[in-house]
Amino acid sequence: MVSAPSPVLAVPGAVAAVPGSPDAAVPWHYGDPLGEQRAANERLAVVDRSHRFVFSITGAERLTWLHTVTSQHIAELADGRSAENLDLDLNGRVQHHFVLTDLAGTVWIDTEAERGPALLDFLGKMVFWADAKPQEEPDYAVLSLLGPLAHTATAALGVDRLPETYEALPLPGGGFLRRMPWPTGDSFDLVVPRDQLMTHWNALTAAGAQPAGSWAYEALRVAAARPRIGVDTDDRTIPHEVNWIGAPEEYGAVHLEKGCYRGQETVARVHNLGKPPRRLVLLHLDGSADERPAPGDPITAGGRAVGVLGTVIDHYELGPIALALIKRNIPVDAQLTVGDTAAAIDPDSVVADDSPQPGRQAIERLRGR
Repeated sequence: MVSAPSPVLAVPGAVAAVPGSPDAAVPWHYGDPLGEQRAANERLAVVDRSHRFVFSITGAERLTWLHTVTSQHIAELADGRSAENLDLDLNGRVQHHFVLTDLAGTVWIDTEAERGPALLDFLGKMVFWADAKPQEEPDYAVLSLLGPLAHTATAALGVDRLPETYEALPLPGGGFLRRMPWPTGDSFDLVVPRDQLMTHWNALTAAGAQPAGSWAYEALRVAAARPRIGVDTDDRTIPHEVNWIGAPEEYGAVHLEKGCYRGQETVARVHNLGKPPRRLVLLHLDGSADERPAPGDPITAGGRAVGVLGTVIDHYELGPIALALIKRNIPVDAQLTVGDTAAAIDPDSVVADDSPQPGRQAIERLRGR
């Protein structure tokens, strides 16, 4: 799906991303991409993410029905609460990642522009007799407000406080404000009527928020080792490989203590008995190479392929960095290369997976060990 260009691209200084980029419909930066990252991380910045695909689900059974066909435990999600969620195939491979918010009798969902129509189509086919009605909401758009000074913008937002993590507050003119745990510790999404997009943009910038492009958002996301579906994942990715496991309060997208859903067998088997074949890591890239590697490029160690590159971006403090899916048995200190570029794993990005597994422990108890 090709999103229509955002009106924010007409803001003085806005620079569009290269054609074909998943963020081509919104500003890439405003002339100072590294400074915009600093503002988003240390002060306050607003990012246009209006190319996100937004749809809603209404009906009395919207939550209990969605609970049965997706990976997250949301059957009893409270009003004004949000969660991350996944659609998996029969083999437990990730098809869609999305964020949902239940507010005043409606579930609001936003996801990647090019994947949204397929997700909406799938959910529509799974309704059967449930009282749930998924429908596209093209007249709604997403903005993100990032930075520790977000509290200074409450008056501009029309709220008297900021929401807690995964909480959502209604906005006076429609839509809502929710807090997310990433890409920084102070991240907020506005899901608002599209005809109010520029009104909110102007109010937030007037309140001191610096315009920041999708470059800034992506750089902070990569530094936080948060994957983006379709860029940092492939058609074989399972949730364990990219740290999408955990209850909502643990910032995950797969709940390990819920009932049956498509792909659950793989999730349970890997959790209880196995280990994921790959893991998501943050790479530091050698910036002196003549040609920058690109997403999808193979990663090698000792001349053999060990992984594939995801998002590649320049960070205002870390320099050139990337996310990558690599084989789980590759040591953290391995010397990696991507084409002619040397790469090193950031050890802080490696999630330990050496804890005892429930299934293995049970087997050992049965064997008397």
